[in-house]
Amino acid sequence: MSSTGYQVIARKWRPQTFDDVVGQDHVVRTLKNAIARNRIAHAYLFVGPRGTGKTSTARIFAKALNCTDGPKADFDPNDPACKAIAEGSHLDVIEIDGASNNGVDQVRDLRDTVQYAPAQGRYKVYIIDEVHMLSAAAFNALLKTLEEPPGHVKFVFATTDPQKVLPTIISRCQRFDLKPIPPDLIIARLKQIAASEKITISAAALECIARMADGGMRDAQSILDQMISFCGTDISEADVLDVYGLVSAEKIAELAGALAAGDHRKIVAIVDDCDTNGRDLVRLLSDLQAFVRAALLDAIAQGGRSAKLGGEPMTTEQLTRMLDALREGEGAVKLGLAEKINFEVTLLKAVDASRSRAIDSLIKELAALAEETPATEAGAQGSGDPDLQNEKKKG
Repeated sequence: MSSTGYQVIARKWRPQTFDDVVGQDHVVRTLKNAIARNRIAHAYLFVGPRGTGKTSTARIFAKALNCTDGPKADFDPNDPACKAIAEGSHLDVIEIDGASNNGVDQVRDLRDTVQYAPAQGRYKVYIIDEVHMLSAAAFNALLKTLEEPPGHVKFVFATTDPQKVLPTIISRCQRFDLKPIPPDLIIARLKQIAASEKITISAAALECIARMADGGMRDAQSILDQMISFCGTDISEADVLDVYGLVSAEKIAELAGALAAGDHRKIVAIVDDCDTNGRDLVRLLSDLQAFVRAALLDAIAQGGRSAKLGGEPMTTEQLTRMLDALREGEGAVKLGLAEKINFEVTLLKAVDASRSRAIDSLIKELAALAEETPATEAGAQGSGDPDLQNEKKKG
């Protein structure tokens, strides 16, 4: 709890050291080694989905560079310089929002200020968030400074959309791709937070939150924060499902089994039940795709068939066609006027697609049969069976 009032979990539990960063071991290891071996580059580019730790890692890197007796990777987070960076009051760590400071004039001002020596620390660190929002003119104004900055200046860029960053900028940076955080690591972190905050939360509820977060730790923490506001200190799976309109894992498995069995009545009944209870059908479609994909991967691992959807084992081709039909229906379910109808049609099309056969595979099977038939007849002609010979004479 901060002295000025309540602080949300995502801010309160923001990583403060390299050891706090979850799911980005490749980035942490490289930065630690760069500091230990005194191979600190002048510009870094952190790329990744939202909530995976880009800005947090940039701040931690700035702490490591400007801590007392630094640079060092194992700095003390309570060091006055590190606390100033965490609070945003350090004079030599400048955070810039690329979305609102995207003009060429702002970049020219930055280019002028980099010439001045640091006021407090060893380096001036410029952290530019959402750097892809800079205009082309702003990028071009930054090029020369980025290529040959003064020795006391380090740039750290963060973006969720690297395709919009000029290649000439990317080529001047060391690029780090931050990955979506695996659900098991998100669950472990949320357990730690819940224990510290004295919150009781079921394992199923944690799995639901991790599923919704889509690899973003900040999203998961924000969801947990909202659930605490809704439920208090005791959170169950049913609470999470009701607040966010999710469908339980058991219901998803039941719907996938109905698709595999081609049970149209059951499919419609499950969709009716989900719609009546206010469940998010778009999210359900996404979760269903993930379930079918898991079955497809299992079929590939098992040599071509999987029974993960229940009932008779399905081939790799059947699962691929089902998954493709579900994917094709995404646009209609998300953007169409009749969400429920479009969802039902998508599921029924997926059933039909899984039961159809590719023309090329049928041709291969017929060709194989055609090759086997002459061989059988030839064997019969070459045999010494008198009955077969008499049959041929009669013919």
